[in-house]
Amino acid sequence: MAALEALKYTPAEETEMQQWIARADSLKSGADKSALDLLNNDLATRTTVLGTKPSKADIAVYEAVAPLVRAWTPEERTGQQGHPNIVRLVDFVQNSPLFGLNVSDKIPVDADNILYVKPPVDAKAEKERLKKEKAAAAATAAGGQAQTLVDRTKEAAAVVAEKATAAKDAVVEAVEGATGAKPQKEKKEKKEKQKRAPAPPPAPAVLSPCLIDLRVGHILKAIKHPEADSLYVSTIAMGDKPGTDDTAEYEGQICRTVCSGLNGLVPLEEMQGRKVVVVCNLKPVKMRGIKSSAMVLAASPKIKEGEADDHKGPVELVNPPADAKAGERVYFEGWQGEPEKVLNPKKKVWETFQPGFTTTDALEVAFDAGVVKELEGKSGVGKLVTESGGVCTVKSLTGAQVR
Repeated sequence: MAALEALKYTPAEETEMQQWIARADSLKSGADKSALDLLNNDLATRTTVLGTKPSKADIAVYEAVAPLVRAWTPEERTGQQGHPNIVRLVDFVQNSPLFGLNVSDKIPVDADNILYVKPPVDAKAEKERLKKEKAAAAATAAGGQAQTLVDRTKEAAAVVAEKATAAKDAVVEAVEGATGAKPQKEKKEKKEKQKRAPAPPPAPAVLSPCLIDLRVGHILKAIKHPEADSLYVSTIAMGDKPGTDDTAEYEGQICRTVCSGLNGLVPLEEMQGRKVVVVCNLKPVKMRGIKSSAMVLAASPKIKEGEADDHKGPVELVNPPADAKAGERVYFEGWQGEPEKVLNPKKKVWETFQPGFTTTDALEVAFDAGVVKELEGKSGVGKLVTESGGVCTVKSLTGAQVR
């Protein structure tokens, strides 16, 4: 509990905590299915009951529902009518050192045993379907009138064309009668083609790490890649608008699918329901049959000269501030600017600036301009911060590479 006691809460958060504790008491008295369904829905977009900040209210809810979860069948846990978000919260509270419970008889939770996954809705396809239905309905309503209008227009056009042909023939006959010969068509003089002026070269892009679109991401779900032992497949909300390419709706949020080579380096339970920093404008790539549309940032020790990059770790995910919102822009101090929509792989923007991504002695993620040779003459270290002013950090790695 020491970690919780060190946290400070706003008056609004204190009020919400008391409401959750009262709700937990009512669940202890008797929890029917409707109350559990409502709780499961409320937890769908929350890592903790307050959103992302842990509190004693999480412990209260855990104590209320843990006996129920222990007795549930796999179908009641993660089936189509199950309560997977309640199971996730129970597993989080009993295992996280933040709550300091030291549970001796933990409820076994198999993160891979998910019986039902709600199929994602392709927002773009759904928008196109509704558009076509609307157009079809409008065409049906206009039906007969539109057809009549088209037919009359065709008739009028045919009459005009017929009259024009007759007038032309009359003129030709008159000319032939006067001269006894058919008039020769004048040869059209060929116009000299004007040479187009060469297009001006494109303006050079600003040479800055701000070209990389870094945002706060919220992992709603992470599973092992079915075809690759080293990969996780995560469903991450990162502030995209409905209809954005390579997104789908999951649990009421617009998300991207992201593959990351963290299996065996970061425990799967640590990937669930957490905030991360993501690179959002890399060109999507297929990784063992699954399209990955972003990249999760993580820190690892720098490779010494002459050593091979064996990707053995240790690896620590970059942590945005606890109160950061999914989709919030993240940038390096001193390098704020507008990112590219999609990075052109041929320009190697990511490869140019990534060597400058590092961590400080204070465990803050930062950009060291002096490391990037393309920024010759520039130096200084800028912290990785959110638009709201919080600093992104790692757990323990200093002087690390971040990628």
